[in-house]
Amino acid sequence: MNSLQKTIFLVAGEPSGDIHGARLVSAMKKGQSNILFVGHGGDEMASVGVTIIEHVNNLSIMGFSEVIHNLHRMFHILDETVETIKHTMPDRVILIDYPGFNLRLAKKIRKLDIPITYFILPQAWAWGEKRVKKMKPLLNQALSIFPFEKEWFEIRGLPINYIGHPFADRPPVKKARTTFLNLHNLDPNHPIITLLPGSRQQEIDQHWPIFLKTLYLLQKKVPSLQAVVGKAPNVVLDPLPDHITVENKARLAMAFGTVAITSSGTATLECAIEGIPMVVCYKMSFFSWIIIKYLSNVSHISMVNLIAGEQIVHELIQYKMTPNNLVNNIIPLLDKKCLERKKILNGYQLIRNALGESGVYKRAAKAIIEKL
Repeated sequence: MNSLQKTIFLVAGEPSGDIHGARLVSAMKKGQSNILFVGHGGDEMASVGVTIIEHVNNLSIMGFSEVIHNLHRMFHILDETVETIKHTMPDRVILIDYPGFNLRLAKKIRKLDIPITYFILPQAWAWGEKRVKKMKPLLNQALSIFPFEKEWFEIRGLPINYIGHPFADRPPVKKARTTFLNLHNLDPNHPIITLLPGSRQQEIDQHWPIFLKTLYLLQKKVPSLQAVVGKAPNVVLDPLPDHITVENKARLAMAFGTVAITSSGTATLECAIEGIPMVVCYKMSFFSWIIIKYLSNVSHISMVNLIAGEQIVHELIQYKMTPNNLVNNIIPLLDKKCLERKKILNGYQLIRNALGESGVYKRAAKAIIEKL
């Protein structure tokens, strides 16, 4: 790579993208001191030296009605981003997930002739092939993290570099179970339910009341059941009863729980990695649900079931996400001899095997640097 300083503009619009962006930048910095990183991200990216222009807290929106409500603001941010890129003229733009915004951005800056890398591709296989047609003329480099994506995209004319899934790089949890239990005053002889209501406030607002009602019903049936909530940063859990323990590192709540109720998203794959049986759920505005039902091409919503190509864990979506349904699906999983629980854990092993080998960020960084 040329020794002159290079500038890379990154766009991550969600908390998960912020984490991926930070780890990618860290990998790129190893042995490379001549790259300046700027763009949209969060605290994780800022901590590794990325100059943040727009914080993910201002960008993270989920659901069609929610996007429409914030449309004017998002278009304003999009226009400002284009102007910033025109002024900066970076050597490369790296787009991380966040397709609604990032694909529009890619189209708007196409005439600037700045190479574009897409890391963690839009899930076109879920939303239809039209998105692939939009992507093909816009992207100079596409880095895929799911094993089934390479063939799917390349059949449709988009060259793909499959680098493996970032979770393959996750080291084992260092904290001992006893330490975790003692910290939260939890009894090792009693079951623990891990509550994962989401990482966005709008998800919390939809899910948390249902989670609380579900827990109330569960504890009537299993009085010894203890509850830990994996709380994402920048969200408010209200109300928060005293009998629910808060863990700010959600991964620990997954690693040491007996079962989990999990909002659909990255957390479902994290639960599979940590080996905690779960029931997946999700609820959104009625308008968003109707649009998704109309547009989506997939039969599952959780990444665990999508990767497996079959149902490994139960999904309770929209009107099926009721306290009674959640209770009925969770209760059997509390029994460690339950066949359903064993089936889930066996399925998780298949998922872990499918995620590839460690070194994902290193491979991604190498692929990008070779293009600079």
